[in-house]
Amino acid sequence: MWILFAVLSAIFAALTSILAKVGIDGVNSNLATAIRTIVVLAMAWGMVFLTNAQGGIASISKKSWLFLILSGLATGASWLCYYRALQLGEASKVVPIDKMSVVITLALAFIFLHESFTARSLAGSVLITAGTLLMVL
Repeated sequence: MWILFAVLSAIFAALTSILAKVGIDGVNSNLATAIRTIVVLAMAWGMVFLTNAQGGIASISKKSWLFLILSGLATGASWLCYYRALQLGEASKVVPIDKMSVVITLALAFIFLHESFTARSLAGSVLITAGTLLMVL
């Protein structure tokens, strides 16, 4: 089931890039990011209440709070940079560079989460990097 959600995530991420590129025309990138964030916030809390998950807030550990907050800050920084890059550059060049996050995530997962980094992971990382360079240069 996770694969279905991963594929849907990729589809929605692609739509996000195209819709944002069109929507950001003539709009300050920080303002556009704030508008997007309000929509995401409303949607996320809507899902919490729709699935009756709000009761779990009290059981979240301090460690989880800390890392969820840090993750939120990283997301915010990513979105601000992404929207600015989309405003200044072509979506067909910005998006491949943004997707280099896959390679960076693999490296960070290996270093900090002690996840396996196999020859297949290395080959995939090299191919993603090469593909990105081919699309951008």
